[in-house]
Amino acid sequence: MSRKIYILTAILLLMLLASACSGRPTQTEPVTKSEVPRVSVTEAKAALDNGTAVIVDVRSPAAFEASHIAGALSIPLAEIEIDPAGLKFDKTQSIITYCT
Repeated sequence: MSRKIYILTAILLLMLLASACSGRPTQTEPVTKSEVPRVSVTEAKAALDNGTAVIVDVRSPAAFEASHIAGALSIPLAEIEIDPAGLKFDKTQSIITYCT
């Protein structure tokens, strides 16, 4: 699969993490799949390169080890679901997630 597909799922988890970390739902939380913002591979790379975003691979550690986007962090979705508020990210950066 192309990296574009991975990035297309990115913002959904970002919105879920933002909501979980704030302790209350946000006004911008998407309701349907079509409302989830998407970023292109080019936009994601630019954001990673200029430090305005972090890329998070939510696949299993084995899948991450087999192949991943250079510079991505490995935080499996199961870990996020266990304690989303326990994740510590720089609040000035966007979080772009991807999976297969």
